[in-house]
Order: sequence, then C-alpha cells, then structure tokens
Amino acid sequence: MMALPGGRHLDSIPLPGQRLHLMQVDSVQRWMEDLKLMTECECMCVLQAKPISLEEDAQGDLILAGGPGPGDPLQLLLKRGWVISTELRRIGQKLAQDRWARVHSMSVRLTCHARSMVSEYSAVSRSSSREMGQIEKLLMEKCSELSAVTERCLQVENEHVLKSMKACVSETLSTLGQHFGQLLELALTREVQALVRKIDASDNIYTMESTTGNLFSLTQEGAPLCRIIAKVDGVLCLADILTDDSHSEATRAEAAAVVAQVTSPHLPFTQHLSSFLESMEEIVTALIKLCQEASSGEVFLLASAALANITFFDTMACEMLLQLNAIRVLLEACGDKQRVDTPYTRDQIVTILANMSVLEQCASDIIQENGVQLIMGMLSEKPRSGTPAEVAACERVQQKAAVTLARLSRDPDVAREAVRLSCMSRLIELCRSPSERNSSDAVLVACLAALRRLAGVCPEGLQDSDFQQLVQPRLVDSFLLCSNMEESFV
Repeated sequence: MMALPGGRHLDSIPLPGQRLHLMQVDSVQRWMEDLKLMTECECMCVLQAKPISLEEDAQGDLILAGGPGPGDPLQLLLKRGWVISTELRRIGQKLAQDRWARVHSMSVRLTCHARSMVSEYSAVSRSSSREMGQIEKLLMEKCSELSAVTERCLQVENEHVLKSMKACVSETLSTLGQHFGQLLELALTREVQALVRKIDASDNIYTMESTTGNLFSLTQEGAPLCRIIAKVDGVLCLADILTDDSHSEATRAEAAAVVAQVTSPHLPFTQHLSSFLESMEEIVTALIKLCQEASSGEVFLLASAALANITFFDTMACEMLLQLNAIRVLLEACGDKQRVDTPYTRDQIVTILANMSVLEQCASDIIQENGVQLIMGMLSEKPRSGTPAEVAACERVQQKAAVTLARLSRDPDVAREAVRLSCMSRLIELCRSPSERNSSDAVLVACLAALRRLAGVCPEGLQDSDFQQLVQPRLVDSFLLCSNMEESFV
C-alpha cells in the first residue's frame, strides 16, 4: 500500500471465503504488475550523472518500467507516488550512512521519476489548476537543487564542510517531500472527486458497480485515501447507494465496505466526516436492513463492520440502533450460520453490543432477546484454523464480550441472569487459565472487571479463594497474579 509522506496505513477488514465479484483480486496478476516497479535502473542515470553503481544494493533500484495503463490517472498517481515515496525514504537512509555516491545517483533518479509523474499526469488528466502548477514548479526546483547539492558533496573531502552540507541536503530532502505530498494529495483529491461525481451522475448499474468497486480499492491504499474520500463527500454519495433498493445487494455491500473503511476508528482524522452526520440516520437504517436481508456471510460482515465503526464515531448512532431494534436483528443473525459463521463477524456484532451497552435502556432489550446467553457463548470463542488473524479475532470477541457483560451488569436483572447462566464460572476460568484466553492480557483485564461487577451484585456465587484472589485485591494485583499463573497439567 502507498501512503502519502507522514501517512499511516490502514489494515483492511478481514474477508473470509470467496469475495464478491467486484472485490476479486488476482494475486498473481497484481504481483506481475508490481514487478514493473522493481526492474533495473534506467539509462537516464548514466546520461545525466554517474555510471550505475556496482554496489550490491543497486540491484533493488526502483523504476516504473511499463507504467500504468493509458488514460488511468489514479493508477498512475498511486504507482508513481509509491515509487517516489520509496525513493525519498531510501535517500534518507543512505544520507544517514554518508553514502554520498548513492545519495547523488538516487537523487538524479528521483528527479526523473518526479518529472515523469508530472508529464504523464498532465497528459492524461484534465486541465491543471494554478495551484497544482505552482507546486509542480516548486517540486522540480527542489529536485534540481537536491541533485546539484549532492553532486557538490561528492567533490568535498573536508569532514566539517561535508557535515554542514549534509544538514543542507537533509533540509532540501524534507522540503521536497512536503512539496511532493502536497502535489500528490491535490491530484488524488481531484481524481477521487471525479470518481464520486461519476457515481452521482451515472444511471448505468454496471458503471455504478464498477466505480463503487474502484472507491473500495482506493480505501485499501491507506488512511490518506480514506481521508480524501471523506473530504470530497464520498460518504454522502455512498449513502444514496445504500438507501436505494434498486441497486443490487453486491453494490450496496460494496458501498458498506467503503463506509466501513472511511469511518474506521483507527484513522487519525474525523473533521472531514462532519457532513456524514447529516445522513447518518439513513445510512444506519440502510445498514441494519442490509444485515437483516443479507444473503451471505460476507455481505453481513461488511454491513455490520460499517455499523460497528459508526457506533464509535457518534453515540447518537447507538440510540438510533436501539430505536431500529438492532439488538433483535443482530442476535437473530447469530443463530443463522449462513450470515454469521466466523469470529470476524461475531467481532463486529459484539463491538456494536459493547458500544450500545453504555445506554441504560439497552439492558432490557438484551434480556428480552436472550442476549446474555449469546454473550456467554462469545466468552468461549475458539479459533477453528489457528491462523494468527483468526486467533486475534477470537481474543477480541472474548474481550468485548466481557466488556459488554460488565457494562450491562449495572442492571441487577442482567447480573442475576449472568450468574444463573454460570458466567462467573467462565470468567474465573478465563482469568485462571492462560490457554483459555490465548494468554491475552486484554482479555484478562476485561474478565477481571466483569467478574468484579458481577460479584458486587451476587457475591454468593464465588468461592472464598476466588474472592480473595480475583475480587478483593486491587485490580493490578489480581492481574499480576493471573498473568503469572503456571497451568497445572496434573
């Protein structure tokens, strides 16, 4: 994944099983495309600077040999952007090692890449704005300055002079990176806006499906692209798709996937999502309906993931979900193996329940729908395949189930029902047996908190040793005791 300088990547939502046809990615084809970025250094380096280095790390020099397809400005920007971002990072590494020959040859190559990106994008894009033209000029000036100053460094032998020049090179490199980031963001924003407008204006179902799929692919490139989609009101465009029943389930699921990525609580921004509040009720209603009518586990996963993220975004969403009988919809789905059959999906469901459980009126709905029993079952979530991703998902399910139980047990009726269903025994087992919680500290803390909340309502459900070790001490002391426990195999 490519990220703007200073950006952070966003892990995509796990999608088990077969993907929707719009989300299919041929890994071999993607690998072959990426190979174009990893070929030998172009001859421009010989013509404009020093001969190609014979150092061992020169074999990994990056060059966009084949380039993206004609007329595809987004792919051009993403691929060129990835190459230039990588070159900037590697130049910084070589500079720190005082490898001036490599710094200079890579600076010349960086200039070639930047010039190619500007000229190729100009050839396939619409008319350039004045702002973009100004930043393009600044970028190319800094590239030339970097090449010139690194060439001068090759002629300097005095270490003190070289040290002062190194600070100058570092500052030039930093400014160049800032100009590149600004130019790339402007260009990407422009192209994403065009994509959103295309969705808005299209009446063709196939065009809309394909374009929505393109938006989802962009969210996989990292947080900067998600921020840009939110900034250009892409979420509002997706709301229209979600609330329109004339669209296929696959298209609405794709739209839900984009909403899930853009509203992720892991993204370091929220200011561009303010307009999302205007359509939140319609989006939440449409997502609950998609959960209720989902024909497959993947569709349910995408819709519930979007709902889970929205409940982090604004507590008003939890109140809307209560009014829409979301607890009944979600708990009923848990009994349908066609819709809920993986820990990834149960992770989304229990996330929604945990966030809704802060509302007092949630407890009565949970009891009415036999939700305590379902939460009790989630405390016993086990991985089937043993893959790291599935094990981590099971840990999250156990942790959030314990958090939900602790919050709901403020209501004495919920606490008594939990004790009746032997939740305290299961919580004690999770605390005392590291293998039951996969040695997860997060699960341990959540279980201790839930156990203490239940013990406050029904202390008679505990043995003296459990009370003295797990409830009576400070939480940190009980945590240290349980986290250092050796399992007995006698």
